[in-house]
Amino acid sequence: MPSMTTSTVRRWDQHGREHVVHVRKSGPRRQLSCETCGWRRGAQFLPWLKAEEHLTEAHQATVDPTA
Repeated sequence: MPSMTTSTVRRWDQHGREHVVHVRKSGPRRQLSCETCGWRRGAQFLPWLKAEEHLTEAHQATVDPTA
């Protein structure tokens, strides 16, 4: 059974490059970290939304592979 302590948010930019933010659970808080630029942030509420916002603003990565 896979661990539910880590998940990822993946988006692609207009050049086809993949950008990934990992969301790691640590108690009630989540730690966000971007593979592309090393950005890190703690988030208690809506961590996946914060990850999507970072990918959009910092990397212009808006293409959702699941959509």
